[in-house]
Amino acid sequence: MKVILTQDVKSLGKKGELVNTSDGYARNYLFPRKLAVEANSQAMTELKNREDSKKHKIEVETEEAKKAAALINGKTVKITAKAGKGGKLFGSVTAKEIAAAVKKDFNIDADKRKISVDEIKAFGTYKATVKLYQGVSAEFSVMVTEE
Repeated sequence: MKVILTQDVKSLGKKGELVNTSDGYARNYLFPRKLAVEANSQAMTELKNREDSKKHKIEVETEEAKKAAALINGKTVKITAKAGKGGKLFGSVTAKEIAAAVKKDFNIDADKRKISVDEIKAFGTYKATVKLYQGVSAEFSVMVTEE
């Protein structure tokens, strides 16, 4: 019997998959526990619609990330910081500060955990990379100047 899983079932499959099981297993275990539904035409149509919706959502998000990457790529973000003698900063410039500057300059939400940059402890210009979506990233410069 073909069934569509409504939840992950160990040793059978993940949620939303179409699997083939024995009739007794489906009727006595999967259906009463609401772990699966019978793969009739209505359920198959709903499954197809869900998959199409997922694909469309991924395409839209990828397109938005590519537009954002085109905006950021090659640009420079300016950050001001306080420093002591010799141009050495008090502390360092963090990914959180860089994400806030990107939000302010380009109006793009960049997750601080997805920004990779070398440690910034002095004035100057540094290369940074932000991962906007799976397979979509942008490189930009971070210019640290004195307040």
